[in-house]
Formats: sequence, structure tokens, C-alpha cells
Amino acid sequence: MSFRTRLTLVAAAAVALAVIAASVVVFIVVRNQLSGQVDNALRSRGEEIRQGHLEIVPFEGHLYLNAPQPLLGAHDYVQLVNSAGTAIPTRYESGSLPASKEALRVAHGLAGSTMSDAKIGESDVRVFTLPVRDDRGNIYALQVARSLEEFNHTLRRVTIFLILIAAGGIALALGLGLVVSRAALAPVRRLTEAAETVRETGDLSQRIDATGEDELSRLAASFNTMLAALEEAARSQRQLVSDASHELRTPLTSLRTNIEVLARDRKMPAGEREKLLTDVVGQLTEMTALVNELVELARGETHPAESEDVRLDLLVSEVVDRARRDAPDVEFVTDLQPTELHGVPNTIARAVSNLLDNAAKWSPPGGKVEVTVRDGRVIVRDHGPGIEEDDLPYVFDRFYRAPAARRLPGSGLGLAIVKQVAEAHGGGVGAEHAEDGGTRMSLWLPGTDGAAP
Repeated sequence: MSFRTRLTLVAAAAVALAVIAASVVVFIVVRNQLSGQVDNALRSRGEEIRQGHLEIVPFEGHLYLNAPQPLLGAHDYVQLVNSAGTAIPTRYESGSLPASKEALRVAHGLAGSTMSDAKIGESDVRVFTLPVRDDRGNIYALQVARSLEEFNHTLRRVTIFLILIAAGGIALALGLGLVVSRAALAPVRRLTEAAETVRETGDLSQRIDATGEDELSRLAASFNTMLAALEEAARSQRQLVSDASHELRTPLTSLRTNIEVLARDRKMPAGEREKLLTDVVGQLTEMTALVNELVELARGETHPAESEDVRLDLLVSEVVDRARRDAPDVEFVTDLQPTELHGVPNTIARAVSNLLDNAAKWSPPGGKVEVTVRDGRVIVRDHGPGIEEDDLPYVFDRFYRAPAARRLPGSGLGLAIVKQVAEAHGGGVGAEHAEDGGTRMSLWLPGTDGAAP
């Protein structure tokens, strides 16, 4: 059974229950109203007869209550019951009421007025019994009854009407349920169609028109966001593969050429052979570094690590100590203020290390690199030649190398990794010219006491 069918049935069932409940309430209200009208009419007739002159007269060997016929309706019955249980009807009755226990109690003065149901032949009647006295002070039970034939007929008609109304309401609910479920599930249908299109074509550019603030609209918006993220991930993957293949092509070609020369020329002088071997080792080293950085980029995109509380100042201090060992001809000056944040220590350390390596690479021998940690930011300033104004917007792009940097070792991925780490933590990066020359680069990582730059 489809979800649309289930939704339609649930809606129809809910409407059916509401219609049935309303019908029951209407039936009870109508029955009580009709019953109240009958009871009020009986009380009015009984009081009217009691206020008149009660006279019991013999007629054809029987005692009858002498009451004027106009007081009686076509479906009314009137009789007296004495303490012996004898019923004294009027001459106009077509039947007689049984002398009930309630009537006897009233005739003995043990009870007041009562309302009850009884039968005259096959007819249901409503009986009002009240105490009366004749001229000699004798107590009787006056019973005034009305046939319930009209009452029951009206109730039957009301019941039929309510059943028809309930059936029509249920049928209408089924039809409206189909319409409403179709309209309500339209976003789900579009979502399903988009997912099937993506599955069949692999086209991640599909989007769903998501308007409104309801749950289905938010689901569609989330689906669009997911598709956009997948599309961006696929684009980044294609770009990474394209850039990597482009960057690897040149060193692989050069490496192949050198190896072919070494293999072909067996009589090459020792000095030239040594130089070629040195070039081969250097090229292999560069390729190893490039591959490692590519792997680092790919790992950062596809395998986010678990975050934890990090003391940024202590972590940067450890990275600076390693940088001092790797670049002994550069002076590292630190100003590390206590800073706490939530992040991945290893990736943050790698990003800071790349910033320090970049600053050391551009620093002259004996130059100074200033490292500052403050307000969730790591600021690294070198005193090198600086970066050209045209190159500043691109220094954190993958494989981008300024013309001045192409003569230096590197793959153009170090600062791209810094940017990736920052964005993975919800932060950012920046590069600007420093006063008195050099470059100031900053890594912002939002933390418990950090602020946006």
C-alpha cells in the first residue's frame, strides 16, 4: 500500500470518526429535545386535569372518569388508579394502562409525581403519574399517557438522515483525502523524481522548487543543499584530479627523460651521470611531497576527524619548536596568548606548519618570522620580499604559484591545505602586505573565546 493511499485512508477515517461522533451527538440532542417536549406536554395535561373537577361515574356496569374530551389528544390516554390497583379510564380510551407499582405507590400517598414508559397493546407510551384527591379526600394516581408512535417515527427519520449524511461525509472525505494527499505529497513526489533522475543520470545539478516553511519544504531545501554539497564535492574532486594530473605530468616527463638518458647512454661520464642521478632523486622527492599533499587534501575532504578541545597556544608552540629545527637560519619570535577552541589537533598543526614553512621559505637568511596567537587567530608575519598585489587573491588556491615562487621548491598545495583546514573548522584565512615589507598571513579558527576577524 502506497503512502498516498495510507494518508488518504487515515484522513478519511479521521473524518468518518468525526462525522459519526457528530451524528451520535445530534441524535442524542434531538432525542432529548423530543422527549422533553413529550414530557412537558404530559405534565401540562396532567396539571390541567388535576385542577379541574374530578368525577367518577358509572356507565354500563363500569366506573369511568368523567373528563371533557377536548382536554384529550388523539394519542392521549387518561385514567385514575385507586389504592386497590383498579384502573378507572375515561370513556374515550381505546385501551387501558397497566396499574404499575409506581401508580400504586402514588395512590397510597407514598410517592410524588413520576415519569415512566409503558405499553398499551403493541404501542409504546410515555406515562406521567401524579397524585390527585376527589371531593371526599380520597387519593388517586392520575396517569396521563401519550403514544410514542410519532416520537419514534421522527427518531427513525432523523436516524436515516444522519446515516445518509455520515455516508456522504465519508465519501466526500475519501475524495478530498485523495486531492489533499496528492497536493500534500507533491514535494515528496518531486523529491523522488529528482532522486531517481540523479540516480539514473548522475546529474547533481537537479534542484527542487522549495517554497514555504512547512516540514516538506524544509525537506526539499535540505535535499537541495545536499545536492549542492555533492555537486561541489564532485567538482572539487574533478578539479583536484585535473590539477594533480597537470602538475604530475611535468615532473613525470622530466623524470622519464632522465631515466631514459641514463639507461641509453652507458658510457656517460661519471660527473654527468652523478648530476642526472641527483636530479632524479630530487624529482622523486618533489613528487613524493606532491603526492603526500594531494593525499592530505583528499583526506581532509572525505574523512573529517573527530573534534576535541584544543589549547591553540600550546599547539602552535610545539609546531614552532619543530619549525626552528627544520629552519635553523630563521628566527621565530612568538606571542602566544592562551586560547581555547574545539577542533582537530593534527589538521590544525598541519595548517600552522604550512604557514611557518611558507614564511621560512620567503625569509632571507637570518630573517625573522613573527608568530602570534590571539582571539582564535594564528598570525604569521615574515620579512621577505612580499607578494605581488595581483597574486594576493590567489595564494590559497590549489597549485597556484606566483611567478616569483616558481624558482623555489614547492607544489602550490601548502596554503591550499591551510584554507581547507580553516574552512573545515568554520573559519577562514587571509593574506596581506605587512608594514615595512613582508607578508602577514592569518588563520582564523572560531573557538570558545575567539572572534571573527
